[in-house]
Order: sequence, then C-alpha cells, then structure tokens
Amino acid sequence: MATDDGWHRPLRHIQAGQLSEDTLQTRGMSRYEAISGRLTGSEKIWLGQTRVAGGAGSENHHHGDSETGIYVASGHPVFVFAGEDGEHRIEASPGDFVFVPPFTPHREENPAPEEAVVVIARSTQEAIVINVQSLFDR
Repeated sequence: MATDDGWHRPLRHIQAGQLSEDTLQTRGMSRYEAISGRLTGSEKIWLGQTRVAGGAGSENHHHGDSETGIYVASGHPVFVFAGEDGEHRIEASPGDFVFVPPFTPHREENPAPEEAVVVIARSTQEAIVINVQSLFDR
C-alpha cells in the first residue's frame, strides 16, 4: 500500500520512447525532456537528452542561472564556448562529462558522421534556453 507521507513517494519510470520534445529548442539540435516538474513533479532538477546529427551543430545559447551537467552517451560532440581569451573547444567522447556554468554561452558541434547523444542535467526543474547571436553575447 503506497502512502504520500514524503518518505514513501513512488518512483517514476520514464521509458526511452516517452521522452518529450515539448521543451525549449535551439536550431541544429534536438532536446528531449525526461525528468522535470511538468512530466514527473521534480522540484529541483531537469534531466533530458540532446541529439546532434552528424556534421551538424547548434546555434549559440546559454541556460540562464542554471548549472548544466552533460554526460556523453554516444558520438564525439564538440562543445564550443567563449573564454576571456577567445573561443575554446572541448572534444568529448562516450563516457566523458562536461560542466556548463550558469550564463556561459556555448554551442554543440558534431563533426563526426554519426549522431552525438548526450544526457543533460540542470539545477532547475525546468529547461532554460536562451539563444544568442554570438558566444560573446549574454
């Protein structure tokens, strides 16, 4: 018998085919929502998946005051961001993790022919996506 006393709340199972595309998007990539306030009642995190086709890349964007953790599930995505001394690139492989600080403009590129798939976690319960013209814009 299930109770809702704060200690015995039910787990939520989101199957691969249940991810939602009904989340903020950036041209050049596809975001899929899995765990959020809207879908599961999450109060503190947002978790989803991003896919970038081979030879494609996203537009520049940032995630407001949300921290973002990325886990590379497959492919070889490249994360491009602006530093004080110019543009920087992180070339990632399956099993790698990438941390994106709040308000940091960045983009994902996928120079490889196969699709790149990453799992993303945010420190807010909902997705925040702010598309910008340049990596040096805020």
